[in-house]
Amino acid sequence: MKILVTGGTGYIGSHTCVALMQAGCQVTVVDNLSNSSPVVLDRIAKIAGRAPRFVEGDVRDRESMTRLLGEGTDAVIHFAGLKAVGESVAEPLRYYDCNVSGAVALFAAMATTGVKTLIFSSSATVYGEPASVPVTEDFPIRPANPYGRCKRMVEETLTDLHRSDAAWRIGCLRYFNPVGAHESGLIGEAPLGVPNNLMPYVAQVATGQRETVLVFGNDYPTRDGTGVRDYIHVMDLAEGHLAALRHLNDNPGLLTLNLGTGHGHSVLEVIDAFSRACGRRIPYRIVERRPGDVAEYWADPSQANRLLAWTARRDLLAMCGDTWRWQCSLGNS
Repeated sequence: MKILVTGGTGYIGSHTCVALMQAGCQVTVVDNLSNSSPVVLDRIAKIAGRAPRFVEGDVRDRESMTRLLGEGTDAVIHFAGLKAVGESVAEPLRYYDCNVSGAVALFAAMATTGVKTLIFSSSATVYGEPASVPVTEDFPIRPANPYGRCKRMVEETLTDLHRSDAAWRIGCLRYFNPVGAHESGLIGEAPLGVPNNLMPYVAQVATGQRETVLVFGNDYPTRDGTGVRDYIHVMDLAEGHLAALRHLNDNPGLLTLNLGTGHGHSVLEVIDAFSRACGRRIPYRIVERRPGDVAEYWADPSQANRLLAWTARRDLLAMCGDTWRWQCSLGNS
């Protein structure tokens, strides 16, 4: 299959390119490199044995996307977009322009060229604060920030698109907490500035780049008082995209699925596992809770397990070990 991957030099996109290419797909990456580096393409080539085709571009440019898709494409996996929750609160117009307008321009180009198989990178943030766990796909959709609302708007756009034309094959994959790196240590998450997420922050503390991990609250009704989240290895996530693509080839329709492990790990459990993976003590300090944080949040991935014959296979220690190997490859160890 010939697959166009938007945002393919990013964190999840690059790992998905590896999974696709190792499965024999021909991959074209389109990325504007606003939050990534072309060096990633060489690293993908080292892992997969060949480089994906690369086109520097922006999905908001409908004309150029139409030309690119018209060259011959079987399916699109759409990752391109801005992804920081806090930044979306500070700059909502930028997020709606990039994440919503960009998606609409891409889908219009796909409609023009007759490319009607799509996997959309959605997020568990569409659920907002769930009333209970585990979270299933039929939970109320009530995102609490512009980033989550962007994901919801794109999902609703795709629902309307499929209603208007049943020939579309669409998968909306709602990720929980992607972490880890490729086992080679060649590609991984490289956040700019202060990491927004726990695992890369812990990794930077382990290397001495940061002094201590701040643990926001230890009085939650959880097994050790700290927040519990569903962490999924990025390669399990990448393989989920490949499984969804195969499913859509055989089953037309609109598919909305959670991708997670089905269980959660606490902040202190993550710190302990990372300490074991890197062989170093990870200093941490308990501070006040953050507004809006929930005690527990994890997926029910049984629909994906059943429909896609996919399951998350890598455990927390593997997530931490692969993150550490990647961090060491950056020369920060």
